[in-house]
Amino acid sequence: MSGKIKIDLTEKFEVLPKAPIVEAVMEFRTQAEAQFQESQLRSHVENRVAGYEYLDSRHTVRHEFDLATKEPQRTVRDLGIQGVRFKSGDERHIVQFNYDSFVFSRLPPYESWNQFNSEAMRVWNAYVEVLRPVEVQRVGLRFINQIRLPPQELRFEDYLQWAPQPPKGLELPHHAFLHHETLAVPGHPYAVTIIRTIQPPHPPVEGAGLILDIDVFTTQGIGLDQAMLQQRLAEMRWLKNKVFFGSVTRKAIKLFKE
Repeated sequence: MSGKIKIDLTEKFEVLPKAPIVEAVMEFRTQAEAQFQESQLRSHVENRVAGYEYLDSRHTVRHEFDLATKEPQRTVRDLGIQGVRFKSGDERHIVQFNYDSFVFSRLPPYESWNQFNSEAMRVWNAYVEVLRPVEVQRVGLRFINQIRLPPQELRFEDYLQWAPQPPKGLELPHHAFLHHETLAVPGHPYAVTIIRTIQPPHPPVEGAGLILDIDVFTTQGIGLDQAMLQQRLAEMRWLKNKVFFGSVTRKAIKLFKE
């Protein structure tokens, strides 16, 4: 078994002016204490989160089938609202106020961790006021990166430290690939899921895109302790950065700086 991993929050990482992040997501799994009708929940959020406007609502629907009749009958039951989504005025942030989770997303361009974290915490505080969660059961930090390849280029090994290889003795070019793994973090309450895949070109975009999807999450609940939450997020960000810089080549890094 591997020894405990040392998480060094003083470690500095390269700044990438053109970071390939297409979505950054912070998610807190919770169990809300407060319950509202849709209009009430929407109104409460609108009154507490400045700079955001209503996007849509999330409902739970149950499909029931009666097979006792000659012709099976289907009944659709709306079990009620489970949450609402809002977007910021510049459409860079999407937030979900769900009864079982708080989800905050940053869309391109990604500015910085400080901006992302501070805005997420501002909106999270409103979530706590409105829905009164009793604890945070799981924290997730997910960064989806897209490395756009030049047209007609499929040399994954030029951009990924780990790259798929064709069967030995059969040098066929890759049309697609998908690699998924989940790693434990010895000595810490975290795990990391890494997905590497390819996104085929879609006009007007010519080159294919390599997707590096990094999802760091906790394996233990943390209550509602704000200081503990920030500590967890800082350590999870460090893990995310270690995975990212350990997964791409210097050629890829150069693309993100130019």
